[in-house]
Amino acid sequence: MFKRKPLQHAVAVALLVASAGGQSALADDRESLEVLRETTLNLIDALVDQGVFSREKADAMVKAAQVKAARAATKEKPKAGAPVRVQYVPETVKNEIREQLRQEVLAQAKTERWAEPNAVPAWVDRIKIEGDMRVRYQPEFADSKNTEAMDYIIAAAGNNPTGGEATRAAGFLANNGLAATGNTREDRERFRLRARLGILARVSDSWSAGLRLATGNTNERVSTNQSLGQEFNKYTFLVDRAYIKYDPAEWLTVSGGRIPNPWFSTDLVWDEDINFEGFAATVKPTLGEGSFRPFLTAGAFPLREDNPPTRDNRWVKGVQLGAKWDFARNSRLTVGAAWYKFENLEGRIEDDTAFLAGNPSYGQYEYGSGLRQKGNTLFRTNASSDRTPIVSNPNPTIWGLASRFEPINLTASLDLAHFDPVHVVLTGDYVKNTAFDRSEILSRTGLNLADGKDYGYLYKIMVGMPKLAQRHDWNASFTYRYLGSDAMVDAFTDSDFGLGGTNLKGYILGLNYGLDPNAYLGLRWMSAESIESFSLNPNHRFAVNVLQADVNVRF
Repeated sequence: MFKRKPLQHAVAVALLVASAGGQSALADDRESLEVLRETTLNLIDALVDQGVFSREKADAMVKAAQVKAARAATKEKPKAGAPVRVQYVPETVKNEIREQLRQEVLAQAKTERWAEPNAVPAWVDRIKIEGDMRVRYQPEFADSKNTEAMDYIIAAAGNNPTGGEATRAAGFLANNGLAATGNTREDRERFRLRARLGILARVSDSWSAGLRLATGNTNERVSTNQSLGQEFNKYTFLVDRAYIKYDPAEWLTVSGGRIPNPWFSTDLVWDEDINFEGFAATVKPTLGEGSFRPFLTAGAFPLREDNPPTRDNRWVKGVQLGAKWDFARNSRLTVGAAWYKFENLEGRIEDDTAFLAGNPSYGQYEYGSGLRQKGNTLFRTNASSDRTPIVSNPNPTIWGLASRFEPINLTASLDLAHFDPVHVVLTGDYVKNTAFDRSEILSRTGLNLADGKDYGYLYKIMVGMPKLAQRHDWNASFTYRYLGSDAMVDAFTDSDFGLGGTNLKGYILGLNYGLDPNAYLGLRWMSAESIESFSLNPNHRFAVNVLQADVNVRF
């Protein structure tokens, strides 16, 4: 595994000098050469003990060196009667040879790290393994005044003020028939597990790679939780991240693949578990003494590949300008202004000819059940020949997004560390969908939408240690959030508050306490209710309280 030619060469030279010197050196040099010989043999024994090479290989090296020395002595043996000339080697020269050999051996030992106690190969320093595990108890308390799931079917069939077939909670509906699939009134109790294992590799000074595996399933991009109660069946361990990162300079980072969230954001817009598929670049110039550090991030992420004639591609593109400012001792302000654009995600009425001809492109405008959560305004995109009432249509209802999405997002966080290690962190977030246009929605979908909100905001105060690393570390927080129905695509927002999605408002209380180094207990109480009706019937409501009690460890 390691190259040892320089070392073997040095040892062989030392043995050759020792053996040949015994044949030709003057009597007063024999003692020093014997010391050199013993030192070399002891060095070989030490290398064997360290596991650098085996005893058999060491013995072979010594024997080979002795054979070479014997041959050299035979060749230089003077003829009978001829005068013997012994070249005098000054003490300074011998010391120089010894020092040169010693430095060569030590240099290789340092490079390959085989002379250090309990040493590991140098490549191990370029690999970092990290992970975490969490066991959670999660009871969910539905409000007894919530609208029955069956009422969502009636409202979606057209019994709503828009005059069209629409809903904000397609998950509460059956695709057809009279069965309701959602739960709106029953309490639920779950035990959940999350496990993540990541590898970070520094390939060179400029290139690195990351890989992380996590529990979860392929239908929940905003959650890596695995619910217990699978009849002891094994869990799925999925690729959560897989990316390459290029850092050609301190001020530039480029990454591609399935990458961590590149944006400065909160879970008002992007769930904390979401990762992005695509490419992002961040420019981070340093100004002055480094107290003010601006950054610019741009990214492009395909949601669906282009596959003509069946499907058009879908993209999320964005750009964010921000800065970190250490404006005073123990005080830091971080701000960011972002603009995102979701391309080809809005729904359209399907072509009747495509339906009648059985064209595979039929259904391409769907906002699928595997993607959506709840909250966004949806309308029925089925073609006219496929528009018998929802309750009697043998074909599935194809739901599409009523609004287009081009949200702007303003985020700020102020970290006050005057009482370090206790910090006070104030966070604010605001989002507005600049593409929400009721007249455009009416012309494209036929929905005369009177309600619906295109904005959202969050504010949070946290007191304590930002990162729980030691025993008795703690932090407590209060958060209030308000996220309108069409402020952001509900597929990517927080999956815990209100059981996920948009059109929700309420508060969150949090408390974390360090049980031991890298082990802590977490408690969260989330109280959420609908801003406007999920069924578009103004008399309908939805509310749920969620408790999360976690034991977390990381390594």
